[in-house]
Amino acid sequence: MADNGSMDVPEISVEWYRDVVDAAASSPEPVQWFVGHATEGVILLLGALLLLAALSRRSGGPHDRALALVAPVPALLAYAGSEWFKTVVDEDRPCRTIGRAIIAGACPPPGDWSFPSNHSTVAGALAVTILLLSRRLGLVALPLAALAAFSRVFVGVHYPHDVIAGVLFGALVAVVATPLLARPAAEVLRRRTDKVALGPGRSGLQSDRTR
Repeated sequence: MADNGSMDVPEISVEWYRDVVDAAASSPEPVQWFVGHATEGVILLLGALLLLAALSRRSGGPHDRALALVAPVPALLAYAGSEWFKTVVDEDRPCRTIGRAIIAGACPPPGDWSFPSNHSTVAGALAVTILLLSRRLGLVALPLAALAAFSRVFVGVHYPHDVIAGVLFGALVAVVATPLLARPAAEVLRRRTDKVALGPGRSGLQSDRTR
């Protein structure tokens, strides 16, 4: 284990980090540019895929519409959770502790901790939420999330274990939170649908009968 801030970093993660950033530094400039911009681009693309997946559920029943409504929430919860983990773990960025040239414009400032990767967490949450809404779009989203995670190591601002943990945490939040949030939302939508179907007159009549 390597001592890094308040966390002992696995030696294998340090070795993988060195191998990846050394390969990145010697890679052609077009490759550096593409991977260097991949994270933000992929997050935006995943957001667009999430919107498409949510829209595909809007014409369904209450459960489908509930899934569409709660779709953005797991990614927000995962991001908040990853920020909390950062303050607990306090792992320094590898670009400050390992003497390697990186292709990122600059290393994040001290106090901007490394574990887990926020970008990877959000990418994992978005990809799994998309998969839960649409298998077809999810199969596109999953490799995109992997690319976003890998790009954080490639540019030199995260260890491999930071991004792996981030993707897994984001995926776990999406798997747990999506159905939990959709259930009460579906019940509310179902009641509203029943109320509209009854109409104000019949609804009032039914209310009188139950007194």
